[in-house]
Amino acid sequence: MTHKPDPKHTLAHWQGQRRLALAAVPALLLSACGGGGSGGTPATPATSSEDPNKLRNPSGTGGGSMPTPTPAPTPTPTPTGSPPTGSTPVYANLRGASLGVGASLNGAIPFPADNAWNTDISALPVDPNSAKLIASIGVGTGLHADFGAGLYNGAPIGIPYLVVSGSEARLPINYTAYGDESDPGPFPTPLSAPIEGGSQSSGDRHVLVIDRDNNRLYEIGNAYPQASRWDASGGALFHLDSNTVRPGGQPGWTSADAAGLPIFPGLARYDEAMLGAGGIRHALRFTVARSRRAYVPPATHFASSNTSADLPPMGMRVRLKASYQIPSSFSTETQALLQAMKTYGLIVADNGSNWFISGAPDDRWNNDRLSSELRQVTGSQFEVVRMDGLVTG
Repeated sequence: MTHKPDPKHTLAHWQGQRRLALAAVPALLLSACGGGGSGGTPATPATSSEDPNKLRNPSGTGGGSMPTPTPAPTPTPTPTGSPPTGSTPVYANLRGASLGVGASLNGAIPFPADNAWNTDISALPVDPNSAKLIASIGVGTGLHADFGAGLYNGAPIGIPYLVVSGSEARLPINYTAYGDESDPGPFPTPLSAPIEGGSQSSGDRHVLVIDRDNNRLYEIGNAYPQASRWDASGGALFHLDSNTVRPGGQPGWTSADAAGLPIFPGLARYDEAMLGAGGIRHALRFTVARSRRAYVPPATHFASSNTSADLPPMGMRVRLKASYQIPSSFSTETQALLQAMKTYGLIVADNGSNWFISGAPDDRWNNDRLSSELRQVTGSQFEVVRMDGLVTG
């Protein structure tokens, strides 16, 4: 299948914007802003092993400065991995979600309980090549929250989303690059929907919209609002109430994400993290600098030309080792994130900076604590879950 390269969605363009931004930003801020590498060091760039026509990049929002946010009060931690008291999850039914930008799902979880995103993988076998796969991502590299509070370069930090009702007007989508692998519009995506990186961003410009009443998720990338439509490089429609996640998709297809996955279900969200350990009941999304020309379910697409078996395929899942003890001194939110990484794991969803964890903006995140605590958790604490159903190119 022939794919048309999108100049706004290439690695060279994004890295150029990133380098210009990093030159103007103090290293101290980078560790909390999603604009650079973990711990204030520049992010490791993807290499030429990736397919330049199909690359997707992390949600760093470029240059500028970020005001220091007011730290949110830290609730009393829940010390175990059990669901917080009084918390009742509702799977595959988002009708009880609130409306608006970054709205709470009020306990709702996309997809059925037995969906790959929601499955407890803590006891599954370790992949025989785990050590080399982890080494390729970085044994000594710490985790980095690619989301947070406040503004960075004039835009919220992370990947925003919008929850709408079933009556939201539908607009046409004009696909500019990957229309042959996209679900046709119209989508209930208002022209005012938040864009990743802000309206002036030259990055991935993801737009995520949830139709709560119909349990549908609409995602587009490189999205630019026009007078009465959206221009986007590609897009996908996901059914949140079914294990047939994308009825209109095909094996080998991309989505707004490089792995062909939905983005929203893998985001760290404050309304779950605030509940403490056990509050996040799904896998999280993360990026790697170098990936393999392969994918493993639930992914449906690869974004690399490198065939090395020591590089992670899209969809590869890693988990925190059972031996890792989550520090009781860590914030409630960090404990929630780490417990999710133990129980549900992290899924490789895109090419980007190593160990960058995706999440949604929220002014209640404490950027300083997220940065200082997560960077203490390094690749050496993770292992790869055995990969079944690997598809190679």
